[in-house]
Amino acid sequence: MCFAAKFPHKKKFYVMTHLNAITTDPAVPFHGTTLPPGPVIAHWPATRARWAWRHMAVGLSFVLCVLLPVCGSAWYLWARAADQYASEAGFAVRREETGAAVEMLGGLAGLSGVSSRDTDILYEYLSSRRLVAEVEADLDLSALWSKPGTDLFRGETDPVFAFPKDGTSEALHLYWSRCVQVAYDSRAGLISLRVTAFDPKDAQAIAQAIVRRATALINELSDVARKDAIRDAARALEAAETRLRLARTQVTAFRNSHQLVDPAADIQARAGLLGNLQGQLAEALIALDLLRDATRAGDPRLEQGARRVAVIEDRIAAERAKLGLEGDGDAFASVVGQFEVLMADRDFAEAAYTAARTTYDLAQAEAQRQSRYLAAWQDPTLPESAEYPRRARWLAGIAGFALLFWGLAVLSVYAALDRRG
Repeated sequence: MCFAAKFPHKKKFYVMTHLNAITTDPAVPFHGTTLPPGPVIAHWPATRARWAWRHMAVGLSFVLCVLLPVCGSAWYLWARAADQYASEAGFAVRREETGAAVEMLGGLAGLSGVSSRDTDILYEYLSSRRLVAEVEADLDLSALWSKPGTDLFRGETDPVFAFPKDGTSEALHLYWSRCVQVAYDSRAGLISLRVTAFDPKDAQAIAQAIVRRATALINELSDVARKDAIRDAARALEAAETRLRLARTQVTAFRNSHQLVDPAADIQARAGLLGNLQGQLAEALIALDLLRDATRAGDPRLEQGARRVAVIEDRIAAERAKLGLEGDGDAFASVVGQFEVLMADRDFAEAAYTAARTTYDLAQAEAQRQSRYLAAWQDPTLPESAEYPRRARWLAGIAGFALLFWGLAVLSVYAALDRRG
């Protein structure tokens, strides 16, 4: 049990502990009363609580670091900060399908389907300095966003949230990110836009200008894509025409050099001639054998029959040599082979030319219509009430940050003092 006792000869309070378990010492007076039996052990002196300079410093720092910033921020937010209105818009980039005719051509696979590249380009464009400069030229953004004014000591001054009238283009681009929020859903390809301004009509006008510029960008990308497609198709068509013209020239030169129109038909005729000669040779040999059996040696008809057989054999040998069946000359079969190679090249060149021509015609047809367009799923809205600045949220954030900073500073100072002591 602890007691605080004041002795007459000392102006201090002492903390004493009474041990009830020991009852050998006499009673000790305590403020007109008598303690129960037992020893009383005196501990350290207990001084009277009083304010020290450190306590005053902590209180003053709390006022300076927490109360004054919070009160000043609350006064500014509710008394000086201008209301801001938000206009919302939403759109997506869509591409028209070109149909089954394009799917049959592998070279035009890029003209059909939906790609996210255009949407990615548009998303980056919405936060670019190019768009800021274009909208500035259209609407004079610096004037719209500096309506509350940023001059000091004026009732309409809002230097925190308003844009300075004499701000540079770089400052305007930085301020753009504060007033224009862009959200992009990459899976669905949807872009949502929120624009804030100090007047509801200004917010809607800025959002409409952004949508117009986004549409112009998509049209520009579509024009570039169409021009590229037509240019590539024209180059492919020109190359196919040159190749076909060369193949046809080679076929004509080959025919002129060998005096052949259709080697396949010619070789068929020569094969028929060879077969006829072989038949005649067989008949001549049979007649010669019959004549030898029926006549005597020295008969003039035997000599004539033998000459006929020899002539037919020579002709057969000559025809076989032309067909490449014997001899080392320029075989007709090799000529036919060369001609077939040239005809195959010409046929392939004609097929390539047909495909290139179809591609070019489809590219021309594609250029006649708008394949890429900006589909708006929400037109820029006209706000009716101010949503910004979010005063309660701003004040809560400022108070929390100030209190955290003050607490950390006080703890740091006390830790330093305790270390020194």
